[in-house]
Amino acid sequence: MAVSRYSDLERPPLSQAALERALVQPGGLWTGITVVDSTGSTNADLAEASRAGAREGAVLVAESQVAGRGRLGRTWTAPPRSGLTFSVLLRPTLPTTVQGWLPLLFGVAAASALRRLAEVDVRLKWPNDLLIGERKLAGVLAERVEDAVVIGMGLNVSLKSSELPVETATSLAIEEAACLDRDPLLRAVLRELERHYRDWVAGGGNADAAGLRAAYQAASATIGQQVRVELPGGILLTGQATGVDHAGCLQVNAGGRTHTLSAGDVVHVRPSS
Repeated sequence: MAVSRYSDLERPPLSQAALERALVQPGGLWTGITVVDSTGSTNADLAEASRAGAREGAVLVAESQVAGRGRLGRTWTAPPRSGLTFSVLLRPTLPTTVQGWLPLLFGVAAASALRRLAEVDVRLKWPNDLLIGERKLAGVLAERVEDAVVIGMGLNVSLKSSELPVETATSLAIEEAACLDRDPLLRAVLRELERHYRDWVAGGGNADAAGLRAAYQAASATIGQQVRVELPGGILLTGQATGVDHAGCLQVNAGGRTHTLSAGDVVHVRPSS
């Protein structure tokens, strides 16, 4: 006998019909919400749908993801219905030189929605993590698929300490957030994402004109910190993160000069006591 989607009443399933009624509107960005019980990776599935001609604004949500991926090939796992695991399909017509802002834009939108609805102090670790304190609440992964971009997020909602994939993670439940209901949380993130995306597109991808760079820097947990950055090729750079530039690259002052980084694995270095 198949396990009921309602077997864990503390973790009820999402309603695709309710989400579509709330989010798919004439003239809106979101064109379809699909909720599946389980998949390997929502990013991979939506990338395949994109190649088959899926419209911009498609959203895929998985109650359980068994082969979730983060940056640098890291895995992302959680019990079924304990978090929000979803991907969105965007087809920006702006130059690729500005599209590096998309994962940062997603982070700004998600952090803003969570601060407002869940009442937790979510901060952004460059380029793709949402933190509470120094613990990871969510991760964002953006992937180019021909002329489209698929962006996915894994957000820990009701995970208990014993269920965390790593000790450095956290969840909204652990942080005693004001809202643990995944339906309004997903609605809030997607509505905030639509607002920021439309502003960014209307500004021609100019992050300053859209207010995006200012919003990102205001929410950043990285800027102002001493950081250690592992660059492609295994090179380590240690210095102070001073900001993000017009393209969303991290600026690090090290060795008396400013380094502009488009990629890298950042560790916040705690001051010696």
